[in-house]
Amino acid sequence: MTKYKSDEEIELIKQSSLLVGKTIAAVAQILRPGITTASMDVIADEFIRSHGGIPAFKGFKNYPASICVSVNSQVVHGIPGNYVLREGDVVSVDCGVVMNAYFGDSAYTFIIGEADEKVKRLLKVTKECLYRGIENAVAGKRIGDISHAVQEHAESNGFSVVRELVGHGIGKQLHEKPEIPNYGKPGSGKTLLENMTIAIEPMINMGKRNVTQDKDGWTIRTSDGMPSAHFEHTVAVRKEGAEILSTFQFIEEVLQKNKEVTI
Repeated sequence: MTKYKSDEEIELIKQSSLLVGKTIAAVAQILRPGITTASMDVIADEFIRSHGGIPAFKGFKNYPASICVSVNSQVVHGIPGNYVLREGDVVSVDCGVVMNAYFGDSAYTFIIGEADEKVKRLLKVTKECLYRGIENAVAGKRIGDISHAVQEHAESNGFSVVRELVGHGIGKQLHEKPEIPNYGKPGSGKTLLENMTIAIEPMINMGKRNVTQDKDGWTIRTSDGMPSAHFEHTVAVRKEGAEILSTFQFIEEVLQKNKEVTI
């Protein structure tokens, strides 16, 4: 059942979501060729705990780390480990936090060093897809309006939409109803009502939309080995337009200074 939140609950979700944004920014500070994805996880774990939060992913269905780090053909749910970042890598960082009993969730994709223009365009379009979806997270619209906005923008730019994974409601649980697909028909699905809190998260592939799961039971990757990008915001549905509860501000302030990462 979809749970509608009070303004006080939404403020608590916002506080958790802001900590997520600050955590990803802390990770962004160390991004460069030569570091391991495991070192990114250590930074995130320490930052979350030192700021009064608990990593939402660690132990969730036995997931072993505090963030997901998905590189190149990995779409989502990549487990941090011994992989060493290289020039041109596409790196998605997905993070969740629980604080004051409420969850926040967000994701951002980076390029290490330089990459070709098509890869840069993949990230640009995926981020635009996120905001196209958010523009439709308005009371009175339907979930399919969000889904269609994401799909139409991705496919009109020559990219494909992962269909096996979805956005979701969020609150006292990391994953609540309703599901928010990244493809669909406008005017279809559940009506969006004020004070729904949802995580919208386009996962867009450079090549075909098909994905596979690794033997680790978590990592999802493109079946054709081509890069994928992932951006996510936690938002509250409002009558006048979506209220974005998470933030990219801190991340993008870091990116202005970190010359090892392409903006």
